[in-house]
Amino acid sequence: MYDRLDAIDVEGVVRFVASMQQEDGSFFGDQWGEVDTRFTFCAVMTLSLLHRLEAINVNKAVDFVLSCMNFDGGFGSKPGSESHAGLIYCCVGTLSICRRMDALKGDELAWWLCERQLPSGGLNGRPEKLPDLCYSWWVMSSLTMLNRIHWVDKETLEQFILACQDCETGGFSDRPGDVSDPFHTLFGLAGLSLLGNTAIKRVNPTYCLPQETIDRLKLEPQILL
Repeated sequence: MYDRLDAIDVEGVVRFVASMQQEDGSFFGDQWGEVDTRFTFCAVMTLSLLHRLEAINVNKAVDFVLSCMNFDGGFGSKPGSESHAGLIYCCVGTLSICRRMDALKGDELAWWLCERQLPSGGLNGRPEKLPDLCYSWWVMSSLTMLNRIHWVDKETLEQFILACQDCETGGFSDRPGDVSDPFHTLFGLAGLSLLGNTAIKRVNPTYCLPQETIDRLKLEPQILL
C-alpha cells in the first residue's frame, strides 16, 4: 500500500517462503511444520506481490489446494477438513492468483457460500454458527471472485455491517453491540467496498488491497467468468 517493496530484503523473503513448500505442494507455516491452506495462500500471495511466483512449484501448490476440495465445493484447512468460509477465501484466492479458477465447482461453491447468509443479513463461516462481520469479507470476496456476488441480499448485509459500527469510535465489531477492533473494522470496510459503497475506495477481492495498488503492481488475478 505504501509502494515500498524496495525497503525489504526481497531475496530473503523469497528464499524463506520457497523453503516452506513441501513435496506434496503444501506449505509449512514455520519451522514447527503445521500445514494449512492459509499458509499456501500467504505464500502464493507474497510471491505474487513480489513477482516471484516462479520460486515455487505452482502446479503442486494448486494440486494441494484442490486436494482439499470437499463434496459441497468448499475447502478446508487440509484434505478431509470441513468447509469453512475463511479457508474457502484462501483456496479460491490461491487459484485466482495462479489462474486456475477453471478447477472450481463454481455453482456448488457459490451456493454453499450464499447459505451462510442469516435472517439478520449477516454471514457466518459455517452452518449453525452466529453471524460475524468478518465473513462479510471472507464470503463476499469469494463470491466476487466467482462472479456470483449478486446471489446474496446485498441490502440486508449492508444493514448488518453498518449495525456493527460503534457510533462513538467509528470502528466495527464482530456483531452489533460488541467492542470494535481493527480486524473487524478492516473487513467491514472492505465488505462495504465489495457491495459497491462508493464512499470507500475499490478493494481487490483476491488481495484485500486497494485496486489502485494492484493496478500499480500490474497484477491480474483471475475471476471466474
